[in-house]
Amino acid sequence: MPDAIDETDLADDPFAQFASWFAAAERDHFEPEALALATADGDGRPAVRMVLLKQFDRDGFVFQTNYASRKGRELAGNPRAAMLFHWDPPGRQVRIEGTVSPLTREENTALIQARDPRSRIVSLASEQSRPLASREELARRVEELEARYGDEDLPIPDDWGGYRLVPDAFEFWQQGRNRFHDRFRYTRSADGWAVERLYP
Repeated sequence: MPDAIDETDLADDPFAQFASWFAAAERDHFEPEALALATADGDGRPAVRMVLLKQFDRDGFVFQTNYASRKGRELAGNPRAAMLFHWDPPGRQVRIEGTVSPLTREENTALIQARDPRSRIVSLASEQSRPLASREELARRVEELEARYGDEDLPIPDDWGGYRLVPDAFEFWQQGRNRFHDRFRYTRSADGWAVERLYP
């Protein structure tokens, strides 16, 4: 279990603090980029699912989806979301909240072309979140696309792309013994980021 955290151990910038914890998770976890993404519809009904972080920098945190999926429809009506990363061991969580916007066509093209071709084929074949009669139906659609395109460049789908979450709050949580956890929240202020310790 990691040592207790003192305020002086933290970076002044939450992006730098996240980068430090993410680098540690990359050494110890199979998919450190896996995160729970929470959205809500226009009536405030929440939904959460696992997605993969594609990239992050000071501009925000990027993930991909089908724009016609449930999360895509919810983000179109309510462009706010929350992310949760959980890495155990060492018993760490990072919560990130903010505003979400779609990537540009150029950004989407670069992200999609970097994906494994098989993954791109399945993305093209899938009408994400819509009813599917059987697994065989999806397999048939994948086979049809493989036969149609072969080794050619795959098209960039209009309904598949990325979103960028721009944070306005971070929370870093580290497990301690007997529930004596360390918990810190960063929030945007006029001159940067303010950080405060929270009760666990």
